[in-house]
Amino acid sequence: MDKIKIKIILGSIREGRFGERPANWINEELKNWEGVDAELLDLKDYPMPFFDAPMGPSMMNMKYPNETVQKWSDKIKEADAFIVVSPEYNHGYSSVLKNALDWLGPEWSMKPAGFVSYGSVSGARAIEQLRTVAIELNMVPIKKSIHIGWEFMMSAWNNKSISNADLFAPLRKGTGPMGSDHLAAFMENLLWMARALKSARQSA
Repeated sequence: MDKIKIKIILGSIREGRFGERPANWINEELKNWEGVDAELLDLKDYPMPFFDAPMGPSMMNMKYPNETVQKWSDKIKEADAFIVVSPEYNHGYSSVLKNALDWLGPEWSMKPAGFVSYGSVSGARAIEQLRTVAIELNMVPIKKSIHIGWEFMMSAWNNKSISNADLFAPLRKGTGPMGSDHLAAFMENLLWMARALKSARQSA
């Protein structure tokens, strides 16, 4: 089977955002992952208007009047799976991420999504909400997720020279609260679903 194309979506455009750290870390890790073609999509590079179309995305046939939305659509169409990196704001996820999700429809369909979050309660409530939205968009949210606690964020703020690999080492070496090699378990879950769904889409 061809390589699994994974789009890592950085779901924050806030100045000084922490999300760059985990998004870039995962992107670098996946460069060494056999059978994976990963690409980081930063929503700063896709400044889409708030959704204002007169009809829903399912009726647009993946053709959009806005050039940036079309560019976003073309990237999402390429994907076999998604890793969404989001902060938790006020018990939910970011508005810019919701807008990016809402602009598209069939581009998301029948593809798995894994979630990475940080902030209050390690982003648990943001991921909970993202899973329900993913289901409505006909994605398949996986069980495994990566929750980044305050200790990682404080380490990054207190030691700006620390590398991403060192910062998130507990998630690979099993020295943190999440058990052994949490990223590997997350990726195995995502890739199993991605391969199964890609095969199903190709044979449909």
